[in-house]
Parts: sequence; structure tokens; C-alpha cells
Amino acid sequence: MAPSAIPDYLPPGSMTWKTTTLTKEGQKVCSTESTTGQSALAAISHGDVALPGIPQFDDMAAKRQWQLEHMAAAFRFWARQGFVEGIAGHISVRDPESHDIFWTNPLGVHYGLLKASDMIAVDMQGRVVGGNRSRPANAAGFLIHSEVHKARPDVVAVCHAHTVHGKAWSAFGRPIEMLTQDALKFYNAHSVYNSYGGVVLAAEEGAMIAKALGPTNRACILQNHGLLTTGRTVDEAAFLFMSLEHACQGQLLVEAASQGGNIPKQLISDEEAEYSAAIEGDPETSYIEFQAYYDWEDYLCKGDFKN
Repeated sequence: MAPSAIPDYLPPGSMTWKTTTLTKEGQKVCSTESTTGQSALAAISHGDVALPGIPQFDDMAAKRQWQLEHMAAAFRFWARQGFVEGIAGHISVRDPESHDIFWTNPLGVHYGLLKASDMIAVDMQGRVVGGNRSRPANAAGFLIHSEVHKARPDVVAVCHAHTVHGKAWSAFGRPIEMLTQDALKFYNAHSVYNSYGGVVLAAEEGAMIAKALGPTNRACILQNHGLLTTGRTVDEAAFLFMSLEHACQGQLLVEAASQGGNIPKQLISDEEAEYSAAIEGDPETSYIEFQAYYDWEDYLCKGDFKN
């Protein structure tokens, strides 16, 4: 018999995990233990190789450049997803060193053309304090993002755009339902701003949006307007935005297929949602989810967004 090739690739003793058949109740216990005893990312990984988590920086200039590159990549990704609606929509990222300053995109540049060097640094009073000075920032964007950043010091990045399915679902003024596993990222973690006050051109409207978001939510559906997501990294916020847009699309499809409620929907129970949401809603996992898109964008444009 020919010798096995496995030892050439897996040294003896390298496999420390094991597979166990669990009952449904056992899965709940395992899930709870996994998300409390180790990271959610580790809990969904199988084998002895770990995915790299969110990088840590000692040099704030290096971290700032990393943030801006990932911010530009998020816009490029959004462009490929069709999230563009004229010159509307914006992303902001809190500066890693000066926390009362955030970076945002210039007005009038297509998402698919944005680079790290295009971003504008603005303080909470609206003064442009650095970055690109060849174009203005979006006034409505500043009023929304500054209020969210002031209200939520835990938030590093904020994403907002007027996507097709997000706008359509927002017209109902309702939160999404827990219809699918992917929607569980937003279980008890999103809200609805039930007032449309027109184009945001006053600080009061931005403050009301921030209040509707609340102290802990990751996302907010802005009635008759669009979607807003937040994150501890721009990667997390950008991925959550795509996921919420998809959840709104799924909700619209289910509502249409249910024939006005004649076909009942099967919602995920609170009990099931609660234990799954710990993994689905983990910030590091959401960061990792976006890296596949970042790498794809880097490959497609040969790193052009980093300049």
C-alpha cells in the first residue's frame, strides 16, 4: 500500500480539534460556550490555522492610511454592487488620533473612482482640517455623520446611501424581520427613524437620526430615505450596509411571495436568534467578512484605490 501523503502536510499532533455530533439543544450549549470562551471568529473556524483579525497599530499615521485605503476600497466595492445614486451617499471614518475629526468622501466623485488621497478631514464643527481640498464634502453627510459620531463615541465608521431595496423597504417604516440567518446580524441591533424631514440640511435632523439609532444599535432604517450602518472599522460598517441592503431585498421578496399574508412566514424565534446573533453580529467577524471583497477589489483595480 502506498504511504499516505497526509503526514507531509500535517505534522503529527497538529490536529487538535475534533468533530462531535450534537443534538439541537447541544448545539445551543456549544454555541453559547464558544462565543463566551473564545472569539466568534474562532468559533466558526475549523482547523489549526486562524484567520488574522483586525490589525493593531502603534503608529497612528500608518493606521490612518490603512483606514483611508479600506474606506476607498469600500466605496469601490459599493460601486460594483450598484449602490450609487448620483452624488448621494457617504462614508465617514473617525480619525485614529484626533477623535473629534472624521474623514469623509468628496462631493461629486463617483464611488468607483475614489482613492485614499481623495478623502477630506472635517472636525465636529464642520471645518475642513486636512486631506483633499479640491472638492467640498457633502453638507447633508456632515450633518448626519457628525451627530452620530458625537452621540456614539464607540462608533468609528458610519455608512449611508440610498440603495434601491433599502429605500423601498424604508417606505414601510418598519424594521426588518428575522427571516434568515444573515438577517440575525441585526437582531435587536437596528432601529427605524420614522420621520422624513427632507434633505438633511439642519443639525437638528442629524441629531434626530442619531437619537433614533440609539446607544447600541448597529444600523438604522431611515424612512423614505435609505439605510445607515455603523462599525468599529469601516470594513464592518461597509459589510453591514451590504448585508442590510440584502436583508431589505429579501424582506421585499418574501412580502411579495406571501401574497398579502395568505402564505405565512416562518420567522426565526427569539431564542434561536439570540444565540446565533452573537456570532453573526460580532464586529471582528464582520471585519473579516469584508476582507474577501477588499482582496477582490485590490486584485481587480491593481491597488489603484490605495494612492
